[in-house]
Amino acid sequence: MTPPPDAGVRVRIPSPLRSYTRGATEVRARGVTVGEVIRDLDRQFPGLGFRVVDEQDRIRPHMVVWLRDERCRDLDAALDGVDEVVLMQALSGG
Repeated sequence: MTPPPDAGVRVRIPSPLRSYTRGATEVRARGVTVGEVIRDLDRQFPGLGFRVVDEQDRIRPHMVVWLRDERCRDLDAALDGVDEVVLMQALSGG
């Protein structure tokens, strides 16, 4: 069943952040920009936004936001025609 258009975009949640979404791997959020979607996620799942965006209102360096198979670092990026936002945590090693 397809959700109604006003239900927002589908957001895929990485496993380290699923404790905020009560284990959900995908949720829906509203907004016309990446920043608005993240703020809506934080409204629905308090604390999640702080894990994605820092105190200077920038996407944290270890977070990756994907829109249409392209990495996005801009909270003002428009979601025109985007039906899915993918949040990922970058891996590092040593």
